[in-house]
Amino acid sequence: MEKFLSFFTDILIEALGQTIYMVGISTILATLIGFILAIVLVVTDDGGLKPNKIINSILGFIVNTLRSFPFIILVVAIIPLTRAIVGKSIGETAALVPLTIGAAPFIARVIEGALKEVDKGLIEAAKSFGASNFQIIFKVMVKEAMPSIISGITLSIISIIGYSAMAGAVGAGGVGAVALTYGYQRFDNAVMAYTVITLIIIVQLLQGAGNLAYRKLK
Repeated sequence: MEKFLSFFTDILIEALGQTIYMVGISTILATLIGFILAIVLVVTDDGGLKPNKIINSILGFIVNTLRSFPFIILVVAIIPLTRAIVGKSIGETAALVPLTIGAAPFIARVIEGALKEVDKGLIEAAKSFGASNFQIIFKVMVKEAMPSIISGITLSIISIIGYSAMAGAVGAGGVGAVALTYGYQRFDNAVMAYTVITLIIIVQLLQGAGNLAYRKLK
């Protein structure tokens, strides 16, 4: 217990702060980008409010291409872009770029799926009442799909936590870096167990909060 308390106060608290910073900021950015992408994909899809096969195909290809990259490869592949945006390629702030780019396409598909599940009858009813496309999207589709969107974003946050742990392998800091540096490289199974348990607790808390929000909105 004494070893754990010392490890927690000296190392793990700072690493938790780094992980929360990376996951929190990248989740906000990825959700904003993913939301915009999802809206465009739904609106330009066949049967959408403004069908456009060219835009939908190009955007769908970009989203699918980014989703196909293993995250650790994505981190390395966009190092020049990361340097151009934040001025460096190592550290928690630098990790925000690949975390956002890696998560945004996933969130876009999650939100797109949720929006497509909205009852077409509601959309037709809104049209019959003279609602504009903007009103249909935000006051009908998004409102009705919100429980599913929240559930999907919760899943996305959990995935981003996993990404942040991998980012720790390339100098991003956080709980993943602690597990690698103080656990794996020093053959300290206790440290590995502490970090794994910490991540499990974080994931359980997030999933519980997501499930509660889903039930409230449902």
